[in-house]
Amino acid sequence: MRAIGNGRIITPVGIVENAALLFDKKIIGLVDADSVREQNDIEWIDAKGAYIAPGLVDMHIHGYLGEDTSDGKFEGLVAMAEGIAKNGVTSWLPTTMTVSVAEINAALDAVRALMKAGENEDFKGARALGVNAEGPFINPKKKGAQAETNILAPNAELIVNNADVIRIFTLAPEMPGALECIKTVKEKTSIAASIGHTNATYDEAKAGIAAGASHVTHLFNAQTPLAHRDPGVVGAALLSDVTTEMICDDFHINPAVYPLVRGMKGDKLVLITDCTRAGGLEDGEYTLGGQPIFVKGVECRLADGTIAGSVLKLNHAVRNFMNATGCPVWEAVNAASLTPARAIGVDDRKGSLEPGKDADIFLADDNFEVIATYIGGNKVYSA
Repeated sequence: MRAIGNGRIITPVGIVENAALLFDKKIIGLVDADSVREQNDIEWIDAKGAYIAPGLVDMHIHGYLGEDTSDGKFEGLVAMAEGIAKNGVTSWLPTTMTVSVAEINAALDAVRALMKAGENEDFKGARALGVNAEGPFINPKKKGAQAETNILAPNAELIVNNADVIRIFTLAPEMPGALECIKTVKEKTSIAASIGHTNATYDEAKAGIAAGASHVTHLFNAQTPLAHRDPGVVGAALLSDVTTEMICDDFHINPAVYPLVRGMKGDKLVLITDCTRAGGLEDGEYTLGGQPIFVKGVECRLADGTIAGSVLKLNHAVRNFMNATGCPVWEAVNAASLTPARAIGVDDRKGSLEPGKDADIFLADDNFEVIATYIGGNKVYSA
């Protein structure tokens, strides 16, 4: 067994000091630091005042370090998994784009192989929990950086037939057949449906939620805005009990809006990265879903100026959200760990440092830079 102490332990409801976190492959619980430090059969880890946090869960990430989920390459996914572990991410959903069905199927197979590899405790990367299928059932009018030629009419069969690997999928609820698709997937699987890349009215978005959609993809981006006569998808998201994503890179959304969303969504807010293959790399030209993108600083754009994903790290999203809202660190961490875990139905084993859950832990300094990452009790990264 191991114990981490001399730090600030982040729980779902606050910060605990003057205690130690005891774990092996699973979290055992909080114990008296002085007593475990003296036990020879327990390895003592000195956090040196750092935050001791639950591993982050990135449920919407396309790429990192030059790799992309939609490439359908197992080796690329391994590189991504190892790379994002350095950002405190211990669980993730490799996210596909609106690419061809053949490319989607190749990506699903690659993620299946990655999930299998993650069963080995010696695997050094964040554990893939399944796939986030962003599309192809979207509205061309709000396609964003998605390729219009690959957009399809909603088809529950594509989702249901891959229920072993897909955890959540995005669709536009106003498209013909969308509500039936949501209902069928909900009846036959535990896969979550998310509203996104949509030109839906408020009423159409609410109809999607009534049909079973439980999530909204990157709030404000590629969807109808909040207006006083038609509150749009944004209004439906804010006024409904659905989990809702935000990309807090201070570019996709003005950070002045973060407190408003925090006040309305509370513990239903999910921080994501929507990161592209350019994440972790220099400024320059890359591709996303087969289309060229241009990266400068925090901005990723298509040639026509359309925003195209991000280069955000999830630990930095937590920091940005705290800075803009003044919220306590535990609340921001929940939005990047426990809440996404709940959104995809894995909060029984992921998302917090509660007894019985997987020992997915990371240490962070006051600026929320990652010092070390543990997955299943094993250290996979040290700064």
